[in-house]
Amino acid sequence: MTRPPNCDCSLEELERYRWPAPSADATRLVATAHALRRWPIGELTVEDMRLLIGQDVGLSYLLPLALKVLLDNPMAEGDMYEGDLLSAVLTRNPAVWTESSGLGRELRAIVSELTDLPPDLQQKVERFINP
Repeated sequence: MTRPPNCDCSLEELERYRWPAPSADATRLVATAHALRRWPIGELTVEDMRLLIGQDVGLSYLLPLALKVLLDNPMAEGDMYEGDLLSAVLTRNPAVWTESSGLGRELRAIVSELTDLPPDLQQKVERFINP
């Protein structure tokens, strides 16, 4: 498995970039993403990772962590439904997996072992394997 980044650092520290404060009328999603970028990535929950990955935030740092979670529990669940982290990971732009071919191989190994998936998640697995 690809070595995860320093889990004591936040995305802001790892990326060496601080987002400007969200506007006063920002949605809960935007405000939450901004806040989570300041937390040490080792303290992020499955739901936190699902949310950030689903918004394409910090992928180079969060995908290795998410794959570690998925290796132990492919159906890891945030606040949405069983397998929602896997769904978020699978539906990233295919270019992400081209740029991180090692991570793509790891994800393929994880999903190749899965059976009896809900139809929607099975479709996402198939689209990932056969883009």
